Amino acid sequence: MKKIKYTEEKISVIGLGYVGLPLAIEFSKKQEVVAFDIDKNRINQLKKGVDKTQEVNKKHLKTKSLTFTSNKHDLKESKVFIITVPTPINSKKEPDLKPLKEASKLVASCMTEGSLVIYESTVYPGLTEEVCVPILEKYSNLSFNKTFFCGYSPERINPGDNSRKLSSITKIVSGSNREITSQVDQLYSKIIKAGTFKASSIKVAEAAKVIENTQRDLNIALMNELSILFNHLDIDTHEVLSAAKTKWNFMPFKPGLVGGHCIGVDPYYLTHKAKSVGLKADVIMAGRKTNDEMPIYVSKEVEKELLSNSKRLTLKGTKILILGMTFKEDCKDIRNTKVVDIYKELSKKGALVKVFDPWVDVLEVERLYKVKCLKSFPIKKKFDGIIIAVAHRQFKKLKIHKLRSLLHENGIIYDVKSIYPRSETDGSL
Repeated sequence: MKKIKYTEEKISVIGLGYVGLPLAIEFSKKQEVVAFDIDKNRINQLKKGVDKTQEVNKKHLKTKSLTFTSNKHDLKESKVFIITVPTPINSKKEPDLKPLKEASKLVASCMTEGSLVIYESTVYPGLTEEVCVPILEKYSNLSFNKTFFCGYSPERINPGDNSRKLSSITKIVSGSNREITSQVDQLYSKIIKAGTFKASSIKVAEAAKVIENTQRDLNIALMNELSILFNHLDIDTHEVLSAAKTKWNFMPFKPGLVGGHCIGVDPYYLTHKAKSVGLKADVIMAGRKTNDEMPIYVSKEVEKELLSNSKRLTLKGTKILILGMTFKEDCKDIRNTKVVDIYKELSKKGALVKVFDPWVDVLEVERLYKVKCLKSFPIKKKFDGIIIAVAHRQFKKLKIHKLRSLLHENGIIYDVKSIYPRSETDGSL
């Protein structure tokens, strides 16, 4: 088989979310790119210069070397395929591999001799070679590491973070053999200014990615557990953290809600793999349990403050405003947001809960979570309680007296993100 120089070949990027779109844009500055997504509405929006994630500048969507499509036939001229589809979990908190498997089938049907398939989706160690490669072989009639090759270069996109864009984040690269690792490295080196790190194998690269978010999950879980303890001891958690981080090696994590498509999901891929080889991941699961239960803890704390201040016996009829619905500040992503769990906990106890978030698509929130968001800030309404759930920059600009003006007498403010000093609110993590 003739040796192929992949840095000169057309690239197809499969999946145009927070990961795939910026990747397609960067590669299109260097070579021809086909940007594919099964969502025809998404493709039509991108063709019109509209990115609903707001991660990419409009002018970068109008590039001659970039083709947006939902037609798989447009993929057939490519030699390089980069798969960036989501890897979620199901209702049992087990890996949902359907998007990855379907994307692999799609790519396999378009592959030709010499094709290189690179996966960026977060997975457990071994998944690329154990699950994806057999699908590629079956539906392409090609042979792994003989007539086609694979690479793995895990995504490290941080939605809403303008200071850490794709090209400024070191990229882990790996391949199915030493030569392919070098070729994958050369390919990504064209667009990654921060440099690359060559992992010794695909499994090592997969493991490195999944532990990045698992480590963060565990550290936040520790902070959440400490926050609960310090609240019982009437100690300001953030004053403790400010004191502790004066030591050079203290890691300044903070308590909070852990949602999204990475930190709240990836550890389950690792524990699934551990279980499959007969091992327990007790520490990882303990952290997950703590973080998954934080919305319940917040709801109970809000309930306690509301009932204490108003002399009510129940939350029935209590009017509560939640500020924020996304999984993190200053981004539009609502996947796996834990704010919805607070909403449900308070609603099932009879509270009348309203949500406002200037970042979200209110129709998308209603479709995914059956929650109706306010379309504008409720300046003329009165509430018994306000929960600041997400630290959007718009909320950080609000003066505390502005929020107090929205409250009935004896109303409370619970600040999940500690935007305000603890002395100015009625509760915080």
